[in-house]
Amino acid sequence: MPNSESADLSFPSDFVWGTATAAYQIEGAVAEGGRGPSIWDTFSHTPGKIRNGDTGDVACDHYHSWRDDIALMRQLNLNAYRFSIAWPRILPTGRGQANRQGLDFYDRVVDGLLAAGITPYATLYHWDLPQALQDEGGWLRRDIVLDFQNYADIVSRALGDRIKFWTTFNEPWTFTWWGHVTGEDAPGLQLGARGGLAATHNVFLSHGAAVPVLRANVPDAQIGIVLDLNCVEPASDKPEDLAAASRFDGCQNRWYLDPLFKGSYPADMLALYGADAPDIAADDLASICTPIDYLGVNFYRRSVMAHGADLPPVNISRVSPPGRYTALGWEVSPHGLYDILSYVNDRYRPPALYVSESGAAFEDRPEPDGAVHDTERADYLRAHFAQARRAIHDGIPLRGYFVWTLMDNFEWAEGYSARFGVVHTDFASQRRTVKDSGRLLADVAGQRRALVAAALINNAGR
Repeated sequence: MPNSESADLSFPSDFVWGTATAAYQIEGAVAEGGRGPSIWDTFSHTPGKIRNGDTGDVACDHYHSWRDDIALMRQLNLNAYRFSIAWPRILPTGRGQANRQGLDFYDRVVDGLLAAGITPYATLYHWDLPQALQDEGGWLRRDIVLDFQNYADIVSRALGDRIKFWTTFNEPWTFTWWGHVTGEDAPGLQLGARGGLAATHNVFLSHGAAVPVLRANVPDAQIGIVLDLNCVEPASDKPEDLAAASRFDGCQNRWYLDPLFKGSYPADMLALYGADAPDIAADDLASICTPIDYLGVNFYRRSVMAHGADLPPVNISRVSPPGRYTALGWEVSPHGLYDILSYVNDRYRPPALYVSESGAAFEDRPEPDGAVHDTERADYLRAHFAQARRAIHDGIPLRGYFVWTLMDNFEWAEGYSARFGVVHTDFASQRRTVKDSGRLLADVAGQRRALVAAALINNAGR
C-alpha cells in the first residue's frame, strides 16, 4: 500500500517508471573487454578539466556490478531502465570490426534486465565518442554520419531482438555547445557558435541516417531522441530581456525541435547566426525530420534570461531569482516541467513524450546507522512527479518518467562531487545504499505494480 507521502501520486497502470544512467558515468573498466578510449577518457585525464582531478576509470564499477545494480532496480519497483551503450566498447576505434566482448557485455545486461521484468531503453550516444574519430575531426566532420550509421547497424542487429526502445542521441545541445563552443566538456574545443552549430548539424544528420537502419533491423522498434529543453522566461519586461529570452529559447529549444518536427531551422536564429550557421545540403532537412515515435525531455531547471554577453551571438545572462537551489546552483522549479511538456506538446505534437531525465544534486551522506536521509531530493522528486501527473491529466501524451539517476556516479566536469543518485554510492567500497528518495520512488512506482496486479486478478475472475 502507498504511504501518505505518495498516496496522491497515482499514475496510469501502463506508465513507465525507471532511472537513467550513462555508460561513461557508471561502467568503469575503461581498459577492459577490448574497449577503446573515448573523448571523455582523454578529457578527464587532462589536468584542470575535472573537479578534484576525478576520472571515470572506475566510476561505479557497473561493468562488474551490473547484477547487483539490476537487483537495486527491482528493489525500487522499476519496470524500465534507460542506459547508454558505449560506442568505444563496441568499436574501439569508432569503425571496423565489432568487438565481441563489448557486445557480450550488453547481451548479459539486457538479458539480466529482461529476466528481472525491466524493459531496456537503449541510448546509442551519450557523449563518449571514440577518441580515434575525434582525432579525425569528430562531430565537425560530415562523414561521421556514415560511422554513426554503421555503429547503429551493428548494435541494433546484435540487440534488437530484445531491445525495442532506441534513442539515437542524448542532449545534442549540451555536447555540441559545451564541447565545441565553451570547451567545458569533452572534447574541450572553444570554436564559438560556428563550431557548435556545425557539430549539431552533423549530429542531426547522423540521427536521420540511423532511424531507418534501426527500423529495418528492429521492425517493431520505438525510436526517439532525447533533448535537454528549458522552460525559458525573461528576467523582466524590458525589451532587451524579452529578446534575450527569445534568443535562448531559439538556441536551446527551437533550434533542435524545429528541424526534427518541422523540417527547418528557425528563421530568426538563422538570421542571428548568419555566417556561423551550418552548411545545409539539399536533402539534409528531409533526413533530419524522419518521423520518430517519441521525444525524450530532460528537465532540470527553468532558465530566467536577461540580455548579456554569454554565448555570443545569443548574448544572454542567466538570472537566479529568489527560491530554492540545488548543490550545483540550479533553481528548483517543478512547474517548469509541466510548462516545457506543454510547450513541446502544443507546438510540435510528438506521438509520445517521456521525461527521460530529471533529478537534483544535493549534499547527502550516510548517517551512523547507514541510512541516507536526502529530504531535499525526495521533496524535489515528489513535486516533479506531481507536475508529470498534472500533464497526463491535461492530455499530454506522457508515457514514462526516468529519474536521473540510479546511483551517485561520475558527474562529468563535476567529477564525484555532485551526487544525483536515489542510491548512495560509497566510491571507495562501491557499497550502494538506497536513499529516502529511492524509497519514495519505489513507493510511487510500486503503485503501478499494484494496479497491474489488480487488473490481472480482475481479468482472471471474469
